[in-house]
Amino acid sequence: MPMSKSQYVLTFSCQNRPGIVAGVATYLFQHGGDIREAQQFDDAETGKFFARIAFDINGETPIEDIRAGFTDIATQFGFNWNLNVHTSPRRVLLLVSKFDHCLVDLLYRWRIGELAMTPTAIVSNHGIEHFAGIDMAGLPFHHLPITKDTKMEQEGQIWALVKETKSELVVLARYMQVLSDALAAKLSGKCINIHHSFLPGFKGAKPYHQAHSRGVKLIGATAHYVTTDLDEGPIIEQDVERITHADTPDDLVRKGRDIERRVLARAVRYHLEDRVILNGKKTVVFTP
Repeated sequence: MPMSKSQYVLTFSCQNRPGIVAGVATYLFQHGGDIREAQQFDDAETGKFFARIAFDINGETPIEDIRAGFTDIATQFGFNWNLNVHTSPRRVLLLVSKFDHCLVDLLYRWRIGELAMTPTAIVSNHGIEHFAGIDMAGLPFHHLPITKDTKMEQEGQIWALVKETKSELVVLARYMQVLSDALAAKLSGKCINIHHSFLPGFKGAKPYHQAHSRGVKLIGATAHYVTTDLDEGPIIEQDVERITHADTPDDLVRKGRDIERRVLARAVRYHLEDRVILNGKKTVVFTP
């Protein structure tokens, strides 16, 4: 399944100034580009301009030539930019611990063509027997146990798998291990995590039980890019759901699983479709 309706997606950011859109549109037109979708955002707080342009090519100009020639415009306007080909799915490595609901959901959405990705492998710090009821579609499974003493060695194995499988994105599908600063830095902008949105309020074990004991009326989930700041990376997607005094801790856990599934799936989709642009500690997300 193609990653989007158009073959190519250009994303860029820069300081705002007149002529940016005209310059890009003119360049694409002169090289046979047919713009199918264009979204832009002018951040009044920072003075920065962000854009996502999806286009096809009418003609025989190779995308490599278009990318090379675009460098002049990028230099002129000071772009931070990417031009990606969307004719084939991105390669994604999935990491999971004990809770498998996000993993199962991502695999299902991949099977039905909702997520244009190619899962390269599943990695867990728990053994394969823990996932006996899951159809993993024959994907390679790697059991990489971890202890305080073996953390660096285990993360070295994960990084080796990222390179070996040529994975372009790593998804922590409820992988309940804190990545070291070194690995987080290597995966900067290429690793998405999901967690309940009580943080930093309710840390540690059984956060939904903690929330229930405090009478919380809203529960939610947050998907973000992993950084060296624990659970404080740029947020891609969030969602919430109201609860009442009648909900038990188990009800909160059940509803929390549903929110986590859909929030992570949306965040992964936005990343795969090049809809997310970093804006300092925040993101600009051009939703479909």
